[in-house]
Amino acid sequence: MSEGIYLDHAATTPMRPEVRAALEEIRHDFGNPSSHHRWGRSARNKLEESRERLAGLLGASRHEITFTGGGTESDNLAILGRWRRWRLETNPGQGVGILACSAIEHRAVLGAVRAAEAEGASVILLGVDGEGVVDLGALDEALSPDLVLVSVMWANNEVGTIQPIAEIAERCQSAGVIFHSDAIQAFGRERIRVDEVGVDLLSLSSHKIGGPQGIGALYRRAGLELEPLIYGGGQEYGLRGGTEDLAAAVGFSLAAELAVSEQVVEAERLRGLRDRLQAHLLARIPDAIVNGGGAARLPQILNISIPGADRELLLISLDLEGIAVSTGSACRSGSMEPSHVLTAMGGRVEGATSLRLSLGRETTVEMVDTAAERIARVVERVRASS
Repeated sequence: MSEGIYLDHAATTPMRPEVRAALEEIRHDFGNPSSHHRWGRSARNKLEESRERLAGLLGASRHEITFTGGGTESDNLAILGRWRRWRLETNPGQGVGILACSAIEHRAVLGAVRAAEAEGASVILLGVDGEGVVDLGALDEALSPDLVLVSVMWANNEVGTIQPIAEIAERCQSAGVIFHSDAIQAFGRERIRVDEVGVDLLSLSSHKIGGPQGIGALYRRAGLELEPLIYGGGQEYGLRGGTEDLAAAVGFSLAAELAVSEQVVEAERLRGLRDRLQAHLLARIPDAIVNGGGAARLPQILNISIPGADRELLLISLDLEGIAVSTGSACRSGSMEPSHVLTAMGGRVEGATSLRLSLGRETTVEMVDTAAERIARVVERVRASS
């Protein structure tokens, strides 16, 4: 097998060595943060320091940060938590109860919206243009007193398209509508400050930025009430029962601090590598199509459609060549179904396979050049056998 080149950082990233070292050190603090003895107090102090650190990076207060079991839970807590609170606070027949989200949201958002629909919510899917940018006109039409929440991701996890979040937030704020954004792929790559952009709810995940898996966070604007999804001892301001994972919280906050501190320089480096990879692939595979290439994109994501190449055979062949890529979100349990993102964009080409190549801190020029050569070689071989 060829030496491996990992180009699936949008799925998960290797844990940073600084984070790994911090995890080893913090595991000596075995106290329960809810206990009142010295071991518990020590754990509580470190947990709150981590919360404070993450809040500061976002321009929030620590009371506005809830640690969760990951980005999916953060999305669910934002959407279902707000929907269920609205339902409890609203008299029967007083309001319709509408949720709106873009058609290219992560499955965590779409799944939560559909769950709310099963509980009585009406759902509006906001269309996008051919580059994956949400239709602001459709948003304007959706804004009404019956709209409980709008959810639009900061940047798409499959094609990397960055949404006009400031404009969306301003429209929602003017209409008195709560706005949630899944910023899981964008955090650490884009400047994200809740004191500058008026989002009410913001979802984050640790393992996309070199932190541990199994922990995320939800920013919740002060005063905004949600119903918990997990009940228990009242941890996390009553929003998530259960003993907190102290080590994961420490690792997450450190990874976030490192990512934000390096953000400008690293984003520029990754953008150069992505554009180099794109140019090499288009030179070797002239009929390939870059998805979302005409819009502002995250610097680490390249999504390219290759006509005439069997999807499963292409992925297996690339893996044998030591190239790790995906055909879209890795959160669909290995599904080979067509991408709902490309379908919504109107860019899905019949008989074409879409590859998402996502770069990270470990990606080098040499890796990009080698990957482009191997991918082109595999595509030629797969096409010949199809």
